[in-house]
Amino acid sequence: MLIMLTRLLKKPTISFFLFGPRATGKSTWIKQHFPDAIYYDLLNTREKLRLSRDPGLLFRETETQPPGTWVVIDEVQKVPGLLDEVHRLMESRSIHFVLSGSSARKLRHGASNLLAGRAIVQHLFPLVSVETDFEMTVSDTLRYGTLPLAITGGDPVAYLSAYADTYLQEEIMAEALTRNIGNFSRFLEIAARQNGQITNVSSIARDAAVSRQTVQNYFEVLVDTLIGSWLHPWKLKRSTKQVAHPKFYLFDCGIVRALSGRLPYPPAPEEEGHLLETFLFNEIRAYISYERLHYPLYFWCSYDGVEVDLLCETGQGFLALEIKAASRWDKQYNRGLNRIRSELGPQNVTCYGIYQGERQLTWNTITVMPVHSFLQHLWNGDIMRPRESRDG
Repeated sequence: MLIMLTRLLKKPTISFFLFGPRATGKSTWIKQHFPDAIYYDLLNTREKLRLSRDPGLLFRETETQPPGTWVVIDEVQKVPGLLDEVHRLMESRSIHFVLSGSSARKLRHGASNLLAGRAIVQHLFPLVSVETDFEMTVSDTLRYGTLPLAITGGDPVAYLSAYADTYLQEEIMAEALTRNIGNFSRFLEIAARQNGQITNVSSIARDAAVSRQTVQNYFEVLVDTLIGSWLHPWKLKRSTKQVAHPKFYLFDCGIVRALSGRLPYPPAPEEEGHLLETFLFNEIRAYISYERLHYPLYFWCSYDGVEVDLLCETGQGFLALEIKAASRWDKQYNRGLNRIRSELGPQNVTCYGIYQGERQLTWNTITVMPVHSFLQHLWNGDIMRPRESRDG
């Protein structure tokens, strides 16, 4: 059994929001880094009701604290009105806040506007490969994902099944994010089965027996509750025909399989490719976030179906990745990488292939790596840029 290692997220020195899906370890991380902070847990129903009735209690209970005192409000989205008091305490008393949440929906849609930039935004992801010292096998990761308790709890199938039910009950029903939980549940299964594929909203609407607008609203709920994110197509600067629809990725492979009803079974061959893309997409998202690089990720697909799975414009030019679940790298897999090099100029693009084989190899200017090898190079800073020291 893996021991949960130190998380990569650095401790900020100023007030911050800490967002992340449920069970990624936010509360554990906060208690480790802010053991002496004044703590408000809004998952506690009594605490939530007390502050909902009178948000001003927060000000009255902390205004006498010395400047620089840290105050934690866990699951702050449950009482958005507290942010006015937070703002007041930050301005008048120089109190520092940790504001954690598994949903930004009510905060973004309210008047608070995330304190208008007075607090930075941080994200916590499921465990990434470097945090487990690269001990997780690819097959286990694709089957069960990397939520901490899915790895350390002993029964990932039961845990992930319960997680899916908890998300529906606590995040969706309790927050009243949709009126029809049956329709939403049906949509979730369909969206999970199409995870990592070009999203056809009209097709999903037909399959889920709801309107197109309802499906768009449901996807917005998934994004706001941090369960998934869009990967948009990258557009060439010159006018060319290409795919315009985005892809949607859930935040964890285990959750993909739980929501799609595939969890009790090993991944089928038709699942593996999209699961591997999901894993690597989210791993790279985590790297970019923890390193504070602010590089957007895209995919690219031409009108004739030539595709690059991930494309990122970095400080050193473009990074293009082709991801295959195969154990043998075939020459045809280079097609998209060769096309994007010709479109953008060979000197402007660094190309990698990632596969489930055992050896690194080179096809002209394309470096092909096994999954674990690529991840080690990524977290060593060899793929995007040299990593900064994590001390301090």
